[in-house]
Formats: sequence, structure tokens, C-alpha cells
Amino acid sequence: MDTKAWPDTAVKLRRPGEFEPHAKTWMAWPHRQDLYGDRLPAMQQAYADVARAIADFEHVSMVAHPDHADGARAHLGQGIDVVALPIDDCWIRDSGPTFLKRSDGGLAGVSWRFNAWGRKHEPFDADDALAGNVLAHEGAEILRSFLFCEGGSLACDGEGTLIATETSLLHPNRNPGLSKAWVEQELLRMLGLKKVVWLPGDPLDLETDGHVDGMCCFVKPGVVMFEYNPDPADLHGRILADNLAALNSQTDARGRRFEVIPIPEAYDVEATSEVFARSYINFALTNGGVVMPTFGRPSGEEAKAAVARAFPERRIVTVDVGAVVPAGGAIHCITQEQPL
Repeated sequence: MDTKAWPDTAVKLRRPGEFEPHAKTWMAWPHRQDLYGDRLPAMQQAYADVARAIADFEHVSMVAHPDHADGARAHLGQGIDVVALPIDDCWIRDSGPTFLKRSDGGLAGVSWRFNAWGRKHEPFDADDALAGNVLAHEGAEILRSFLFCEGGSLACDGEGTLIATETSLLHPNRNPGLSKAWVEQELLRMLGLKKVVWLPGDPLDLETDGHVDGMCCFVKPGVVMFEYNPDPADLHGRILADNLAALNSQTDARGRRFEVIPIPEAYDVEATSEVFARSYINFALTNGGVVMPTFGRPSGEEAKAAVARAFPERRIVTVDVGAVVPAGGAIHCITQEQPL
């Protein structure tokens, strides 16, 4: 295992698309009573439900704080691997590594800097170290970046294109003093990319500052799912429309215009917190499946039908994550895929 600040120019690195085959999915067990209070048992149940749903398709490794690893094992039961590592919180999409494939067949990953979405929660030092610890556990090459960045900020097509939002990556609570050009260059360098497609993002998102995984994802190269709200008076719906317009004005790394498959957001679900994640697109792709949120509302059937159209070869499983979304994220936010 190597630790480097610069990728080895002799070996090419590629960030695979999430739709490509996985070796496993990583998750992190929630344990913070001080953050989640009475909701913690329900959150743990939802995490267990998501883990079991994914385990029907591929291996799952659950990181748990060493003091809570035995409790996680007892709750999860057989079939879920529990890895005891220091953690502060349970959003491994953002605190975990961004995995890469080496051209020689090996595994690598980026350890970004992590400051809990602009120091919104403390402590975060264990989560800042989590990516490197996971990569070390897997014996993977570790590439360390100076950039404060979360995995939810990144949507890659596996062919050199990244879609990212300005409100998160360029927010002064992440990377003060860094220009857009500097941030873009670091993303290209660390992920082996050819082009960054910038979207304006979501200034109303008080938790992640507008992560891209709350509005769009790649289905395959050149094809993107994008959320919408059918109410023309809805402010968040107008923000989504502005981001879609920005996407439609650009091309990917190979010069293609994006084909867009629309999916509704959970427009008929009442938000119970300021950071409530009303997103169906915040799902996890697995080997042969899609594990997506459900809220028990009519919009969910519309969303499931849209996902079925986008991924006709995959089995769709829905999981109730009503105990998770008031904290600001859904299924994509609590998972991180490791490529095969």
C-alpha cells in the first residue's frame, strides 16, 4: 500500500461510474446519541434495512466505531461484515474514500479533506481520517488531496466526465481562497478526469450546500437522471430547473449532449426538518439492482417507474428511510461503492 500526494504518472487512474460492477458497498453505523437523540434507534434500523437490501446483490462492509462494533454486529446479524474503525458520524459517501481503478488492475482511492460540510458538526477528525483508514484496510493505494470535498459532490461517468455543483465545492466553508480553476484542476488531477461539468447547485441546502447527488446521477455515459418538481411555483423546483438548464447547455468529455431521464423529487412528502432530503434519486446502484428510498407517497410510484425505465435490467428495491432523511441525506449518502 502506498500513500501519495500526486498520482503516479506511469499508472493511469480512472474513477468508474457507479453503474459499473462493484466489489462491495461500504456503510458506516450511526452511533451519535448527541446528534440524533431519540431518532437513533430508528436510524440504526433503517441503516440495517438498507444494508440487508444491498447484501442481496453484493457484499456489504459496515464501518462501526470500536465502542459500538459489537452492537452493530448484533443488530445486523449474519451476512454483513463489520469493520471496527474510528468514526465520528455515519455518512460514508462524504467521509469515505473515492475509489479509483488503476490501469494495472489495482485499487486506489482519494482521501479528500473532510470538515463536516463546513464545520457544521463536531468532532470530525476521525471522519477526516476515515478514507485513508478504509483504503489501508483494503490494501489500496492512497492518494491524499488538499481539497475539502465530499463524495456526494461527485457524479462521474467512467469516461472522464464529472458533474459537480458550485455551491458545495466552491463554498467558502470548504475551500476558502481557492479559485474555481484551482478546484477544477485538483479534481481532474486526482480522479483522472478530462472535463468538469459545473452546475450552479442549491443555495437552499443548509446541510451539504447543494450536493450533486441530491439532483442528478449518471445512468451510463451520456445519460443522466435528473430530478424535477411538477409545481411551477415551487422554489426548489425552479432551482432544479436552473441546474438542468445549465446541464443542457454543456457537453461531456467526449463532446456528447446529455440525454436526460426525468425523475420526480418527493414533492408530496412533508419536510420535518430544515435539512430534510426529499430525494428519490439519492439511491444506491448495486450489482443488478437499485436500492432506492420510499416515503409511502404517490410520488414514490412515479419515481420507481422512472428508475425502472432508466435501469430496465436491474431489480428495484425500496427501503423506508424516513428516520434518516430528516438529518439531510438518503441512501446514496450512507453508502459508498468499491469498484470490482
